[in-house]
Amino acid sequence: MAKKSALVQGNQACAQGAIYAGCKFFGGYPITPSTEVAEEMSAMLPKVGGKFIQMEDEIGAIASVIGASLAGAKALTATSGPGFSLKQELIGYACIAEVPCVIINVMRGGPSTGMPTGPGQSDVMQARWGTHGDHAAIALVPQSIQEIFTETVRAFNLAEKYRMPVQVLFDEIVGHMRERIEYPEPGELEVIDREAPTAAPGEYKPYDASKGLVPPLAAFGAGHKFHVTGLNKAEDGFPTTKAELVAAEEVRQIQKVECEEARADIESNEEYMLEDADVVLWAYGSSARSARYAVNELRKEGIKAGLFRPITLWPFPVKRTAELAEQAKAIIVPEMNLGQMIYEVERVAQNKCIIDGVHRVDGDPLNPGQIMDKVKEVI
Repeated sequence: MAKKSALVQGNQACAQGAIYAGCKFFGGYPITPSTEVAEEMSAMLPKVGGKFIQMEDEIGAIASVIGASLAGAKALTATSGPGFSLKQELIGYACIAEVPCVIINVMRGGPSTGMPTGPGQSDVMQARWGTHGDHAAIALVPQSIQEIFTETVRAFNLAEKYRMPVQVLFDEIVGHMRERIEYPEPGELEVIDREAPTAAPGEYKPYDASKGLVPPLAAFGAGHKFHVTGLNKAEDGFPTTKAELVAAEEVRQIQKVECEEARADIESNEEYMLEDADVVLWAYGSSARSARYAVNELRKEGIKAGLFRPITLWPFPVKRTAELAEQAKAIIVPEMNLGQMIYEVERVAQNKCIIDGVHRVDGDPLNPGQIMDKVKEVI
């Protein structure tokens, strides 16, 4: 029996993926080019017993999402660059308090309001370092409508599993374009729910490291009383200034994402014609679509090009990028910004090969010809 399919806009697919994952709350504020995510959620959530609320601003939106998650709901917000900037303080709060939630960022250019109706990839470093302090980060970068659906589901799974905010970054091109999507059947994609505590209500400690790198999370109103704060805290959730407790807590929160086992679970990428590649195009999101076309054209001209496309941008794919730097003569990084991820590639490559970039910030997408010209210039 054929699967159900439809011609769907990227932002709509994002909302549909959230519903598939079990999302029951959306708190947001309209902003181009992400508004259709909110519109779709406003129509779909009441049908599954969920709640939709438009808050007074982006700060209120992320605050409502944190509150809904602490009450036990899978919760979502969607925004673009300026709204993402406003959310940063409370994203930091969700990091230190270990509150699972999903943040959709349909990227455009900047800084400030920039070009609201044009594409950009200007927020990829903000996704890692936008909020202050040492903290882990997970950010996913889908390139197609089908992938927006599946990566939104995966974002909820990772948020629930690792008890933290997870970001999904795609740009205006993918958010507003329409492609055919095949809908997975219920149960076909894995859906993960957060681990509930087994301790009695009076014995529950929300940050008990003896329970592992990711302690179980109770829901407010379900019988467990506990304290949540943005301050450094002890295992009971109450603030502490004891140096050994503060350091151990911060290290644990980073290790739950950066340890080898977690990285193997979180990291995802696509590789295309890399086996014998002399030139690697290291590209993500919609820029990778142009890069893949460029690879095919370059191959016709006898240039051994290949594509490495990270689907998980954070944690950064250190191991594979380092291996490609050993193999290739050059790594070219196409980005719709003036240089962001290229600096991470340079850091990991450690001068093992040529690193160069193709950058565009005029509101139009990178095209294959620009990428091909850069490859020929470098080699």
